[in-house]
Amino acid sequence: MGVSKHKSIIKAILMTVVPCLLLAGCWDSEDIEQRAVVLGISIDKIDKSEAEESLEQITGLGKNFPKPKEGLIELTAQIAVPGRIPLGPQTGGAGVDQKPTWLIKVVGYTIDDAIAVLQQEVADQLFFGHLRIIVVSEEVAKDGLIRFNDYLRRNPEIRRTAWMVVSKGEAKKFMEVAPKLERVPTLYLSAMVENAVGLGKFPDDFIGLFWTKLQSKGQETFLPYLEIKKEDNIQISGLAYFVDDKMVGKTEPVEIGLFMAITGEKMGGYEVFVEVPDTDSKVLVRADKRKSSIKTSIRNGIPHFTIKIHYEALVDEGTLDVKINDPEILRKIEESGSKGVVEGTTKLIKKLQAEQSDIFGFGEYVRAKQPNYWNTKVKTKENWREIYKDITFDIQCSSKIRRIGTKGK
Repeated sequence: MGVSKHKSIIKAILMTVVPCLLLAGCWDSEDIEQRAVVLGISIDKIDKSEAEESLEQITGLGKNFPKPKEGLIELTAQIAVPGRIPLGPQTGGAGVDQKPTWLIKVVGYTIDDAIAVLQQEVADQLFFGHLRIIVVSEEVAKDGLIRFNDYLRRNPEIRRTAWMVVSKGEAKKFMEVAPKLERVPTLYLSAMVENAVGLGKFPDDFIGLFWTKLQSKGQETFLPYLEIKKEDNIQISGLAYFVDDKMVGKTEPVEIGLFMAITGEKMGGYEVFVEVPDTDSKVLVRADKRKSSIKTSIRNGIPHFTIKIHYEALVDEGTLDVKINDPEILRKIEESGSKGVVEGTTKLIKKLQAEQSDIFGFGEYVRAKQPNYWNTKVKTKENWREIYKDITFDIQCSSKIRRIGTKGK
């Protein structure tokens, strides 16, 4: 009886204590409204003369501390105001004139330094779990992004599916725009880039993929290049391409489609005017689907690439004097379109060869398919850049127009 009673006491204690331990799971919980949710940030260069008043606020950098050589940056943060982010279109009623976000500008020598200053100016704890987009100015991108990547990669709150983009002009203007379709600029910017991927107008390249390519031995990186037009319209104006972490140039908007053709992005989304041979007319042809293959070989000690591209397209618009339902006319349009793709892609590759920026990933094909050549002749990313300038390639393109549409007579 004594042993049984002892076991009963132990069971009673366990039944009392264990539930209490489980109930203690929320001891460190924090109300979401007690966090300052950062939706987007922008990074610009700033002269010391323009930030004399802000320099005193920078933490950890007094006269006895060495200052970074890169110089000052201005960080603009867009913070969500609790209760003011609309869940749908807002046409009237209370709160229409209230801004859903709060913009704060701070100065620092590094992004971590600037965020430390930002935290001094915000009562609630900064939270980056909903950060959607990071905008860096073209001037900052040309100086190099490695000084920012370290902090962004260390911060566990920042998702790898966020976007980093390069802006023409000041990046902070993208935090201030007021697009008509969305009250929150950063949500509009991120949705714009994501929808461009879905429409086949831009390759998938969120910040996690950018970091992966940055570590690659045989491929350079690229980012979306955005430009503000009239009335706060925003345009994807090309690809900002890099050598290591420094931007060295940009493509034209139509060259995004050519880049996607080379790299094998299946969904087409760009339209081009195609001349109809033996006539003075043109038709607007839209790429619907595409596929490509890249084969590599070594010729005279230099990598050679054979690139095959196939388009499935449709005629979006034509003129009355062109009988696009004529099979012979369609064949001529297909040949003319294929010729234009070959000329455009050849020009694009040669332009990036001159800049030593292999955003196509040709080096990775050599690493995978020609390992002996890579291990003996290349070995490093720096050596591949020198070899990449002299690589040779053949481009073959075929097109098939699947639909020509209908029209009333």
